[in-house]
Amino acid sequence: MKTRLVVLLGLSCSLAAFAATAGTRKTPPKLGDPPEASNVRLVGHDDLQARSAYQPIVHKQGNRYIAYVGHHGGTADAPKPINPITGQAEFNGTSIIDVTDPKHPKYLAHIPGVEGLDEAGGGQMVRACDGKDLPKGDKSAVYLLRTFGGLAHEIWNVAEPEKPKLVSRIDGLADTHKNFWECKTGIAYLVSGAPGWRVKRMTQVYDLSDPAKPVKIRDFGILGQEPGATGPIPMALHGGISMPDSNRVYLGYGTNKEGMLQILDREKLIKGAAEPNKENLIYPEVGRLQLSAFNGAHTVFPMLKMNVDEYSKETDGKTRNFAMIVDEEIVNECREPRQMVWFADITVENRPTVVSSWTVPEKSGNFCDRGGRFGSHSSNESMDPVFYKKLAMITFFNAGLRVLDVRNPYQPKEVGYFIPSITKNTYKRCVKDEKGADRCKVAIQSNNVETDDRGYIYVADRANTGLHILELTGEARKIAGLK
Repeated sequence: MKTRLVVLLGLSCSLAAFAATAGTRKTPPKLGDPPEASNVRLVGHDDLQARSAYQPIVHKQGNRYIAYVGHHGGTADAPKPINPITGQAEFNGTSIIDVTDPKHPKYLAHIPGVEGLDEAGGGQMVRACDGKDLPKGDKSAVYLLRTFGGLAHEIWNVAEPEKPKLVSRIDGLADTHKNFWECKTGIAYLVSGAPGWRVKRMTQVYDLSDPAKPVKIRDFGILGQEPGATGPIPMALHGGISMPDSNRVYLGYGTNKEGMLQILDREKLIKGAAEPNKENLIYPEVGRLQLSAFNGAHTVFPMLKMNVDEYSKETDGKTRNFAMIVDEEIVNECREPRQMVWFADITVENRPTVVSSWTVPEKSGNFCDRGGRFGSHSSNESMDPVFYKKLAMITFFNAGLRVLDVRNPYQPKEVGYFIPSITKNTYKRCVKDEKGADRCKVAIQSNNVETDDRGYIYVADRANTGLHILELTGEARKIAGLK
């Protein structure tokens, strides 16, 4: 691992000037090719034991920065990789890495997940809260909320990240996925497949202020998803973000089609009657935005109280609220409508409207021919001032990480990108050819991204290529105000 890191860093440094101006290559990259980059450079890398990765987060614990990475299940060739720390074969779960020195990340522990391949196994989602921030519980603890495959939600104490300890588990569920947790209140919005509901994923609101004693508040979904309903079933939830200070919760439904942004009154959601009938399901909603039938809503990221310079001289409307909506590409090699990034003006909440969109131009790298997925997937979700309402980090699978200037959401523009190098661990992606046989290509699949308060960017690869730690350069770095 150390040898490859040195090689990767060497390639990155020696080719930095070239990559900043050369653009993406027109032919599919191969093993040994350098990364493709503009205004972004590689700082460090960890191979994550060659496990397919979904969600990374970075949590500051004392004077340490710890990355927690949720994994999909294994691949057909490696359903149960060896953990070198324990010497045991372990189903994919959660990786814990010390990234205090981003140039030399140190793998600390792996918490095994559920048996299964791809999204059927593993432990994809991770969130973290310090015990001292929660209203109850152990003040010396650091709590990690994660999914356990698709079967449960778990909470672990990772105050000693090298020695994680299970605290509690919420069982009896299906297809658990992309959660959100308010550390100051303890309220969590758990994405679950709950018994009786007509969709595979909906919202379960829990009080996790004492993580050892989870308390269910209510189940919630769109009218038509609830137990006993009839007729068409609305698209399932993917995930959401809560803004307690603004008394709002933003939920995204659908991933690659029939997407919808739903805006909820947080207090009404939490304190409203829990019985899932028509009146109670409609009560918290203050607005919704239906997207094109071609596009979903994987990530819905609020950017509130923005003063857009273009409108600074206006007497009314110069301060506006926006939501950035990122779809998820599902199918390999451009065999479905392009998933991309949308910006919605939600200043008037009951009349939200899309004001712009953005995508990577396919011809800029002939991405449909590279193999795997090409299209958007997710954005960073940190609201640390270093990037919030200035720059957004978007993963685009085989087009890598894209850095967008979002200071004017009516006219977002790209100011940087980074497509990692293929390694010996990068796993194949297959489609059926005209005769029904598998045609497979090896391709980078940058899946999810997160940032920390120092300005480092963490990109997790779905195709077993590991965790890439990046930093901005040039124009992008100036926009963020980094030295």
